[in-house]
Amino acid sequence: MRMCTRALLCAGLLTCSSCASLEGLRGLVQAPRFEQARDQPAEVTIQPPSPGRPLGGAVIRLWTEVTNPNPFGFTLGTLDGTLFLEGSRAAAAAFPLGLPLGAGQQSIVPIELTISFTDLPALADVARRAARREPVDYRLDGTIGVDAGQLGQPVFGPMTLLRGDLRGLTPGSGIPD
Repeated sequence: MRMCTRALLCAGLLTCSSCASLEGLRGLVQAPRFEQARDQPAEVTIQPPSPGRPLGGAVIRLWTEVTNPNPFGFTLGTLDGTLFLEGSRAAAAAFPLGLPLGAGQQSIVPIELTISFTDLPALADVARRAARREPVDYRLDGTIGVDAGQLGQPVFGPMTLLRGDLRGLTPGSGIPD
């Protein structure tokens, strides 16, 4: 009986120490970096009314350069966040991405967010600026989940993922010049 207790105690200690080692390895995974893509500005496209958006809305596409700063590959799994326009909350984002990134690799990813015009009272100044084709500052805050294989599936954030500005409406968006 005493031998069995010792064996169980040793097995438990080994399991705990290997879990602690795995937790230590997870700390080695660095968060992916997000930047506004240099050659692809953010876009705004007006959407007509629909059953889900009776006043219509807008789709904002943020062209994002995602970089894996790690010396090993991982899969960018999720992005959950909130888009702010000129400091006002404009839209929520929840994406299953599934984007594999090799060691040090970069990739351009479009992140599309939909804004309902029913939220316009809080965004009235933003709408006026966009209609006049003035730059509108945006910020995307949120969390990022990655799958780093045996190093685990860490979630980074909350943090500011992306900042930039929208430069008016895209051509062909249904709004006359």
